[in-house]
Amino acid sequence: MLVGARTDIGLVRKTNEDGFHIGGNLFAVADGMGGHQAGEVASRLALEVLAEFQIDGADPTDYLRRAFQRANEVIYTRAQQDKTLVGMGTTLTALFIGEGSLWVAHVGDSRAYLCRGQELVQLTQDHSVVGELVRNGNLSAQEARFHPHRNLLTRALGTAPAVEVDVFAAKWQDEDKVLLCTDGLSGPLDDDEIRQIIQGHDHPQGAVDELIRQARRRGAPDNVTAVLIKLAVQDEAARGR
Repeated sequence: MLVGARTDIGLVRKTNEDGFHIGGNLFAVADGMGGHQAGEVASRLALEVLAEFQIDGADPTDYLRRAFQRANEVIYTRAQQDKTLVGMGTTLTALFIGEGSLWVAHVGDSRAYLCRGQELVQLTQDHSVVGELVRNGNLSAQEARFHPHRNLLTRALGTAPAVEVDVFAAKWQDEDKVLLCTDGLSGPLDDDEIRQIIQGHDHPQGAVDELIRQARRRGAPDNVTAVLIKLAVQDEAARGR
């Protein structure tokens, strides 16, 4: 597989509270929230806990769920111990690549997309106020991008003692590309723009660089993070030899 990744502070924020993880077959992005540098602490803790978890077996569903719950516990406990961090939290969207299947674990409004041929499909559901309005048919996807409450999350890691985690599996095919990104990217750019940029680059790093460049051209009001993975059947064949 080929991988491209980058995080950018954007044009408005004073600190970068985003982060990403790349390790083996596990990938993730996180978007922290909280006053001062609390969001940066939350996203870093979430990614550290996820990276420390050993994922074994053919089905990593339980491992991913427990990793997210553990990250939630660590962030919540840290906030209770340090009053300067009270209220901090983070999104976390993780991807594990297996033989012919992929697993996504998700909390918040960072996203996972699957790009196959001429199609780009959002795999995750935004855990946000506007996300629920879109799913209920009360708001269009375009309207949601500019809604004044688009940043209000209904789920995040670290804001409560327990959290509900979405975990699901999907099949992947040769030449599929999977994008993990924070809302600093999916806000300024719509899905069709994201698809065109991904399809216009053979190597994921070129696509990631262009995605962030275009987000900055739109004003980049938030931190911007993207991880793009291009999957190949020959990688699995080579691994089996």
